[in-house]
Amino acid sequence: MSKTVSGSTYNTLWSEAHEELSCLLDEELPEEPLRPERDRVVFFQRLATFYVRYVQIFRQLEEAYDQSVHPQKRRAIRQVLDSVIGRVLELKNEMVEKEFSEYHYMDDIIQDLKLTPEDLEIPVPRYFIWERNKVLQDRERMFAAIFNQMDVTEKAGKSSRAIKIVQVAERARQGRLRAKFMREIHRDSERQRRAEEQEAVSTDQAAVCIQKVWRGFMQRKITKRLREEEMIFLGMAMDPNLSYPSQTELDTVNIEANRRTRQGEHEDDYQKSIGSVIYQLREVEGPEMKETMKDQIRQWFIECRDATGSFPDYPEEEDGGSALIFVWKNRNEIMNFSQRHELELIKEEKRKEIEVEIRKQVTDVNIHTCSVFKGDYSYLGTTLRQSDIEPMPSLSDVRQVVALYAVLPLGSQAVHEKAPLVKTMLLVGPSGVGKKMLVHAICQETGANLFDLSPLNVAGKYPGKSGLQMMLHVVFKVARLMQPSVIWIGEAEKMFYKKVPKEEKELDPKRLKKDLPKILKSIKGEDCVLIVGTTSDPHSADLKSLCKFYNKIILIPRPDYASRYVMWKELIKKNGGEVTSDLDLSSLAKISDGYTQGHMVQVVRSILTERRIQQFPKRPLTASEFVSPLARIDPVFQEEEEALKNWYAKTPLGKKRIKAALGKDGDEESSKTGSKSGKKKGKK
Repeated sequence: MSKTVSGSTYNTLWSEAHEELSCLLDEELPEEPLRPERDRVVFFQRLATFYVRYVQIFRQLEEAYDQSVHPQKRRAIRQVLDSVIGRVLELKNEMVEKEFSEYHYMDDIIQDLKLTPEDLEIPVPRYFIWERNKVLQDRERMFAAIFNQMDVTEKAGKSSRAIKIVQVAERARQGRLRAKFMREIHRDSERQRRAEEQEAVSTDQAAVCIQKVWRGFMQRKITKRLREEEMIFLGMAMDPNLSYPSQTELDTVNIEANRRTRQGEHEDDYQKSIGSVIYQLREVEGPEMKETMKDQIRQWFIECRDATGSFPDYPEEEDGGSALIFVWKNRNEIMNFSQRHELELIKEEKRKEIEVEIRKQVTDVNIHTCSVFKGDYSYLGTTLRQSDIEPMPSLSDVRQVVALYAVLPLGSQAVHEKAPLVKTMLLVGPSGVGKKMLVHAICQETGANLFDLSPLNVAGKYPGKSGLQMMLHVVFKVARLMQPSVIWIGEAEKMFYKKVPKEEKELDPKRLKKDLPKILKSIKGEDCVLIVGTTSDPHSADLKSLCKFYNKIILIPRPDYASRYVMWKELIKKNGGEVTSDLDLSSLAKISDGYTQGHMVQVVRSILTERRIQQFPKRPLTASEFVSPLARIDPVFQEEEEALKNWYAKTPLGKKRIKAALGKDGDEESSKTGSKSGKKKGKK
């Protein structure tokens, strides 16, 4: 119930800020323009009033944004909040220009608006630090790593100097101890001397002295307490109990911290839902949108032809503006207790983007249809995925390709001699997807020897041109003699750098670029030798040289849902865990979207310690235990995977696939030379 009340409180705060903002906008931008104000004082009073009211809205929106956990609502609040902050700064600038002072006194305005000076305090938005917390932590860790790597130790001094320093420190310590000892002896002797000089007193006199001191102490204590109570009663002092945070205040702080934590969780869920909603819209509603748009375009063409006697040209694409809609004002959120994102709003937002995307696709399709095909040819019945989205391969597909290109040829001499010769293979994918593991798997499955010719591994070894030639000669000679052999080149992009970074020039990562291709030509069908390269940053390499050297390029994507489900189950069992009904593998596989196999191995090993395994009988493993370790790892974002897909599309095989997809339309369009409009549309 507290969460509901808390969420309702900030919803009310946001609603009140919107109402006040609407009133301010109506006053600032009335339907009938106001007459210019000639009195500078009156004009400044008006500006100052606007300024104070905008500050109040600013404070309300900042509080609402800081504590709202709804991801979509936070975006709307953030947009308004940033606009209000900008308007406050504009008003401040105008006030300075009109009053010619950086300081303004608005006591009368505060009194008229029934505010306190505290209400004029400009709050520093908490999201300035909170939303950059991760960046700041990363920066601190980076500096810590740099400082740890720096050699800050000074050279040790001479032994005689060190001995002298130790002697001085030890003698000083002994001197301090002796001085303290002598001071205590002097104090004791002085105390004894005074006691001998004093006359002996009776027991009654001693008791009276003790009573006098005690009663005076107690009376002073009582008087002080009565004085404090009187000051508190008169309102001139604060109750000491109020100076400590109450339990309610402590609970409030904890609730605010928890709500900020929930903000991150809900934001992650929202980002994940966007991708699933876009995919659902494309798969479910995309084909229907496409057919509807095609029917509309065809109907428009027919109507124009009937009216004008000829088909019209396609109109230019225009970007339409969208008005700001306050979707939350009258929205019913009674059932949204947890303040999670709303899928319908995502669909409403993304449906427009999908419609624009599909309309462009349908327009291109109809251009080809109208200019090339006469009659009933269309793309009816084809889905959006089949026509436009190239699905990423699963891990099973990758495993099969590696087995076909590497394991089977290396494992059988006959197969290697008769099958198409694969000399080189490049594994491309984000860090942690298992590229190096596949290299070792090839060696494990075929019993092949592994030679590491990675740029970092050969740096500084066999220097000079003759040394390099000797190294390659020895490696390939041994590889042929002890075949099957796998020659691994980690970070393969370094050998084909477009421009070698300054920090890597000493390593000379391109030293193998000229000699290795020459030796590659000497590999024949009877040589069971395979060169396997791995890279997670192919963009930094020269594409032409890289593709010329590696005749097989395999793109390894992030694991999909099914692969993650199987991997979680196998990894947990392999590391001594137990998969029970308390462990929701389906949810675990869902929330781990974007994380690679390496991340999963790291998380499982960090959780399944010996102590945790011993606790299984009393405390079974649950999916919630994996959330925190996963949150500390940066996943592979969709943008990185899209960049790899775009790079792969530029490879020879990727170009061929694109050309094949467009080949039919291109051939048919080029064969039609009599339609001038068709050519223009094709260029468009």
